[in-house]
Amino acid sequence: MKKTSLKFGLLLGGLICVMASAGAQEQQPGKTRKIEILHANSLVYNKKINPDVRRFIGDVKFKHNEFIMYCDSAYSYTGQNKIDAFSNVHITRGDTLHLYGDYLSYNGNTNLGKVRRNVKLKDPQASLYTDSLNFYSGRNYAYYFNGGKIINQDKTITSREGHYYSDRNMAHFKDSVKIKDPDYRVHADTLNYNTKTEIAYFFGPTRIYSDENYLYCENGWYKTIPNQFFFRKNALYQKNDRIIKGDTLYYDDSLGYGEIRSNAEIRDTTKDIILRGNYSEYTDEPEKAYMTDSAHMIAVDKESDSLYLHADTLRSLMDSTGEHRLFKAYYQVKIFKSNMQGKCDSLTFAQRDSIIRMYRDPVIWSDSTQITADFIKIYTRNNNVRKFELEESAFMVSMEDTGRFNQIKGNNMTGYFRENQLRRVLVNGNGQTIYYAKDKENVVGVNKAISSNLRIKLLDNQVISVTLLNEPEGTLHPVGNLKEDQLSGFQWLMGQKPKSKYDIFKKDQLMRPEKKKSEKKKSEEQEAAEQEATSKAAPPASGR
Repeated sequence: MKKTSLKFGLLLGGLICVMASAGAQEQQPGKTRKIEILHANSLVYNKKINPDVRRFIGDVKFKHNEFIMYCDSAYSYTGQNKIDAFSNVHITRGDTLHLYGDYLSYNGNTNLGKVRRNVKLKDPQASLYTDSLNFYSGRNYAYYFNGGKIINQDKTITSREGHYYSDRNMAHFKDSVKIKDPDYRVHADTLNYNTKTEIAYFFGPTRIYSDENYLYCENGWYKTIPNQFFFRKNALYQKNDRIIKGDTLYYDDSLGYGEIRSNAEIRDTTKDIILRGNYSEYTDEPEKAYMTDSAHMIAVDKESDSLYLHADTLRSLMDSTGEHRLFKAYYQVKIFKSNMQGKCDSLTFAQRDSIIRMYRDPVIWSDSTQITADFIKIYTRNNNVRKFELEESAFMVSMEDTGRFNQIKGNNMTGYFRENQLRRVLVNGNGQTIYYAKDKENVVGVNKAISSNLRIKLLDNQVISVTLLNEPEGTLHPVGNLKEDQLSGFQWLMGQKPKSKYDIFKKDQLMRPEKKKSEKKKSEEQEAAEQEATSKAAPPASGR
């Protein structure tokens, strides 16, 4: 955001000096000064026609409230303390203020001046061009109302209306406000600028463009010193491939720090990943953000369906290469995708390899199949699941019918997806199974077997075959005769499965029947697994 500094102080400063000079009060309250005629080449006066009117012709010069006014010709209404000036009108105050136009009507009693056609107001800092300009020399107020353009060096501001109140230190621009600067462009409905506090206020739809950034809001303020802004009402900020939105958006350019409150959203447009919640903080260097309060992540899949993930806290940061983002989720993590659901205590997702790593009590569901392990890796491609890997205490369960479960366990498992469906699972090491054998649709027995390696095939997320690959030992029992119909470590957690993207926000307790003996070993290996994917990125901690 550092290139988005709006520099309103410099741009509007020139206008403020010009209009403040035009509106400065030079007379004592309650005292009215007469307009003084200083020079004219000739005077036309006819007492019979109108004794109150005098016409001055050629090099006309008059004075009021420290203003000197020039023109080619003028009518003076002495009884009204009023002047109408024509052609080559030029008003000066000191050596710096110059106001030009084709026509001037000035009332010395009300201190109201009206300059019309080809109006130009100049001082050393800025120039104002408009068709109509009014100023009150006794009320510290000047304004244009028929379109105006202010040029300050290489900066330009245009608007339909422009007002300045010197006693309030406030400039007010309204209707089609545009600011053009080499570094940025601003389009606003209404803009106020306080010359004392150096704060610009936006009202109505406001858009700010630069080479790298885009800002939008419908209400907010910008403080030139120390370069802070606070946008609200549909606030949006876009930089390169990142879009930040929220009900309110605060940013301090000097610190490179920002906050989003209520309906916060951070979107990665390249990877189509969205973080949402109700509170977020982010920094530019190093680029990182965290999201909380209903925090969730969406991996958008336009061709099929998106993946939704919720956790108490989500973090986004760059990995050690500085080229890829790493997402971390902490506490009560739940995942929903139409063909896969999951939950765990914490996880990471690295854009570098597109792998989701699930830590502490991870569970995956695919239709009626449940998968658990000490540690799970989910491989994705274009936001679709390609395969998963289960490390240590891998367990796969599916319900055959009420009270009957097909069960497969082993040290490690690898599952493969095709066309968004789980089709094949390989078990490596200490494979065990309880499997209900069928003859077409009828269960003919229950097979309890042991084999170091297993191969499982699935169709429509249902197990259709189990192959024992190495030194199998097994017995087919009649249904009901198997005394122990559950393998060690069996648990059925289908009641905790998210059934829709809205269920990911439901809270429940992660329950395990006992502590795994390998839990300590797995926590030690967690760091190594994460470093492998994120080039020595820190593993998720148990605290925020």
